[in-house]
Amino acid sequence: MAKTLFILNDPPYGSERSYNALRLAVSLARREGETVRVFLMSDAASAAKRGQKLPEGYYHLERMLGALTRRGGEVAVCGTCMDARGLTEDELVEGARRSTLSELTDWVQWADRVLVF
Repeated sequence: MAKTLFILNDPPYGSERSYNALRLAVSLARREGETVRVFLMSDAASAAKRGQKLPEGYYHLERMLGALTRRGGEVAVCGTCMDARGLTEDELVEGARRSTLSELTDWVQWADRVLVF
């Protein structure tokens, strides 16, 4: 079984880096024998904010994170980054959880591949 860790740093909107990372993560999670984890840090922590309201037809990272977790992917959000942005655990999308740099370190050691966006 292949294990891939995605580390996202960029804001959820204004650039397409987080969008493209999640597109790839969901696509990979759909494949048999793949395990995917996503760690959101820096401005990417905001991608896990529940209740995002976007114009019709615009990509929606909250929904993409949900698609990933429904396929067995894990989503963790840097707690320090959450605090810096005033984001609480109660505001996180379903399936995402507060995490730490220590857990990210464990995930890096766990992964066969680490992709940074």
